[in-house]
Amino acid sequence: MYAWIWRKLPFGTAGKLIGSLLLTAATVALLWFVVFPWAEPLLPFDDVQVTQDSGETGQNGDLTVPSNAPTDEVLPYSTETNNAPPPTPSR
Repeated sequence: MYAWIWRKLPFGTAGKLIGSLLLTAATVALLWFVVFPWAEPLLPFDDVQVTQDSGETGQNGDLTVPSNAPTDEVLPYSTETNNAPPPTPSR
């Protein structure tokens, strides 16, 4: 197919290079501005649901935290200090 397009483009090698770049740009523009916006509602990328066991939702549609859930999580590391060793000057 690409060989057929290359043979059909006019004006020698320079014209064929410019013509092929224009065809590529037109194809990208057609996909970007027409095909992708048309297909976006059909694709499930934005159909994300995060649920918990209770599945309760708040007033604005956000999930609520169950009353028996812990309010403060205990992290196994410090969030205020950096316990990593300092970098060595040899690197």
